[in-house]
Amino acid sequence: MSSINVIDLFCGCGGLSFGFSKAGYNILLGIDNDAKALETFKLNHLNAKAICSDITQISYQKDIKPLIEPCQIDVIIGGPPCQGMSLSGPRKFDDPRNSLYLSYIRLVKEIQPKAFVIENVPGLTSLFGGQIKDNIIEQFSQIGYHVQYKILCASDYGVPQSRRRVFFIGLKSGSFTYPQPTDNVVTCSMALNDLPSLISELGDEIMAYATEPQNDYQKQMRKHSKSVQNHIAANHTDKVRKIISLVPDGGNYKDLPEEYKTSRNFHIAWTRFDSNKPAPTIDTGHRHHFHYKYNRVPTVRECARLQSFPDNFIFLGNKTQQFRQVGNAVPPLLAQRIAEQLKKSLENEING
Repeated sequence: MSSINVIDLFCGCGGLSFGFSKAGYNILLGIDNDAKALETFKLNHLNAKAICSDITQISYQKDIKPLIEPCQIDVIIGGPPCQGMSLSGPRKFDDPRNSLYLSYIRLVKEIQPKAFVIENVPGLTSLFGGQIKDNIIEQFSQIGYHVQYKILCASDYGVPQSRRRVFFIGLKSGSFTYPQPTDNVVTCSMALNDLPSLISELGDEIMAYATEPQNDYQKQMRKHSKSVQNHIAANHTDKVRKIISLVPDGGNYKDLPEEYKTSRNFHIAWTRFDSNKPAPTIDTGHRHHFHYKYNRVPTVRECARLQSFPDNFIFLGNKTQQFRQVGNAVPPLLAQRIAEQLKKSLENEING
């Protein structure tokens, strides 16, 4: 099969792109306005071009086409932020606060790829009784796409994280079948227990693994890596470490003595990962979740493992920037499963 060319709008560090590349797609270009995330994207997608810019100012003819010629774009992927959706209401889809979403639609209209993939938070589907979701489908239908959507949970596809996201898939022709869940659930301990504990140190830029791979998931994550990077522990105060130590495996603030229960006053406070379950959704670094065994927040590498980034995927920037890149990403293993399914839909058209 000939190569399928992809551009990634709102690419961030490139989790969605990385999954598509593992499925055999050719990543031509990533676009984002986060310069440090784009540096990470370029480091891990060596053959891809990159544009660091406000997407509302980007056009295909002026900005994208000159960078990728003579290649044609077959698929557009990306996760446009939707902050304006909840503010503007269903009758104001063209509200300027929705400009990022509208720019994605505009570029699909300009480029007319064979397919597109949009990832977003699942709440988008029920907002205003589903009218935002219906409007998105209508907008793409008007420019010639058959659109469907489904909420997927990453832990159903071999990712050690219970992350739920909606995926809109649009095709010019043919049909798409969402990937079937797998039987292998990967738990937090299965994902992380070969990494250095950092009990008595904060860690170094490059470290040795603590053990040999313990399972197939660890073998997969370590396949092209001889060492551990992005694995630096937080320097917690003694008080914070003491409070974490009082929370059992899989517990939260409800397990604390009364004097500590209200020290962080919200429902996910002081949550310790459950060693025997996938992690909850990895966020952008709010530091309210803790390692299932050690009295600290997870490192960037541990969060990356829970997102299914392999260990040779290196994150650039300071720790705050790295956590944001990891937390905002689409889990590459889930992206790869979607990409493999989409390839089946595209094969006949591209080779026909």
